[in-house]
Amino acid sequence: MSPAASRPPLIELADVCRVYGSGETEVRALDHTDLVIQQGEFVAIMGPSGSGKSTAMNTIGLLDRPSSGRYLFNGVEVQGLDRDQRALLRRHFLGFVFQGFNLLPRTSALENVELPLIYKGMPRPERIARARAALAKVGLEGREDHDPSQLSGGQQQRVAIARALVGDPMVILADEPTGNLDSHRSHEIMKLLQKLNREDGITIVMVTHEDDVAAYARRLVIFADGRIRSDSAMAERATA
Repeated sequence: MSPAASRPPLIELADVCRVYGSGETEVRALDHTDLVIQQGEFVAIMGPSGSGKSTAMNTIGLLDRPSSGRYLFNGVEVQGLDRDQRALLRRHFLGFVFQGFNLLPRTSALENVELPLIYKGMPRPERIARARAALAKVGLEGREDHDPSQLSGGQQQRVAIARALVGDPMVILADEPTGNLDSHRSHEIMKLLQKLNREDGITIVMVTHEDDVAAYARRLVIFADGRIRSDSAMAERATA
């Protein structure tokens, strides 16, 4: 058996339920959900409002806990981790990209990208070097001293992606990463995410409501009523 074949899945949700409220007010955001994502995949998650896609993303990102079922990250049972251990797992293995960029205003691109490394306690010279390298990787070399107000929406999202990358994560979780961008900027951001997946092998899990954005992924998972209604491979969209 090859080493790859013997590795556990990177992400595994097994019979996961997430219930809010009780009795007549009970809402099953996830209803006996099974989902396996292997290292190196690029998965798009879609579904109507209230379908469970965001709850699934929050569960994978350790921002929410299942009511029942099992979540394993790289073979480790996440339920058994305490709050500090979950925070460490997020800090060292997960990178987050949001629709609203979530950058600190009046703070340079370099300082925004440095932030996760400050939480890791990394010495400043190493932080700066790694932040500069991450900005260069997303095409923002020379923009290190610009604050968000001096950058376009697409450039701000590139800073956010650099911030997600700087900690060398195993997974990038992207929640509507093009939701605040026009079609041209959306195309640029999706080409960048596709390149990071193809060339660097970073696993990407992305929530989107746009078919043309989902087309950049290699797998499409569709949620409805808290359950996975379809899970299929897709031909990758060309980057041209």
